[in-house]
Amino acid sequence: MSVAWRNDMKREEMQGEVRAVLDTINEAMRRRDAAGALSQHARDAVVYDLAPPLVSEIGTDEAKFQGWMDTWDGPIEQDWRDLKIHTNGDLAICHGLVRTKARQKTSGQVVMFWVRSTLCLVRSSGQWQIVHDHSSVPFYMDGSFRAAVDLEP
Repeated sequence: MSVAWRNDMKREEMQGEVRAVLDTINEAMRRRDAAGALSQHARDAVVYDLAPPLVSEIGTDEAKFQGWMDTWDGPIEQDWRDLKIHTNGDLAICHGLVRTKARQKTSGQVVMFWVRSTLCLVRSSGQWQIVHDHSSVPFYMDGSFRAAVDLEP
């Protein structure tokens, strides 16, 4: 019985470590700090992001990401919903919905949208790093190809 308890504790501990990675990203997003948000990614992480191109490596995207962050006034808030974290040894998979909310600099309008997010992390030398980051939004399949950013869970 104590072995199962230790395994449960180990899983909970690993999930807590992964949540800390997500918290670090969320805090950097609030500060509009691209370098801080991307610091949780491996230098060769593959990113399937909302913005073009179809595939990016994180090391080449900091300037573009900071440019996007600079279009907002004040903090960029991100909150996870229905977050699931699965761990097995030095591998973790997270998935859920992420709400982003921020005020546009140009219009002053507060914008809020939901995306689907999946992160794959690998632990090396005791540190978790994101090696794959995938975000998506559904699109309306009515021939318009419009992104369905107005959906809410």
